[in-house]
Amino acid sequence: MDVGLAGPRDVSQLARLLWLFAGPDEQARQSVEAFAVDLDAWLADRAGSHVAFVARLPESDVVGMAWLALVPRVPRPGTTARLSADIQSVFVVPEQRGRGIGSQLVRTATDHARRLGAARVTVHSSSRAVPVYERLGFASSRHLLQTPAE
Repeated sequence: MDVGLAGPRDVSQLARLLWLFAGPDEQARQSVEAFAVDLDAWLADRAGSHVAFVARLPESDVVGMAWLALVPRVPRPGTTARLSADIQSVFVVPEQRGRGIGSQLVRTATDHARRLGAARVTVHSSSRAVPVYERLGFASSRHLLQTPAE
């Protein structure tokens, strides 16, 4: 398996995975081909703040993805380049689950964030995936709070 940064040639495969990750109502709103065009434009607008990682099996299409949102933080005296990161939209096609692909995608995204100097890497997870993230070193924090969307 090869896990690495997605490039321009991967946009259609990323669109396919995001489309599969979506619910039926979302899928009905737009074809995967039209979504690929929109995703390409979205990525161009966010080249400095969002990166995607893909997993490929030998001689196979992309079978998994993880996204990393990079968030600049307010500078502090002596530290002007502060950064946080958030792992988003981790998805592996159903027939490839249970083989460690998702874990490798998360590790790769986390390592990338750390190399960039992120002081914190967060993830908002489904309850089913929490044990996976905990095995990868993520832990709950009483200091990271959120307000529900209205």
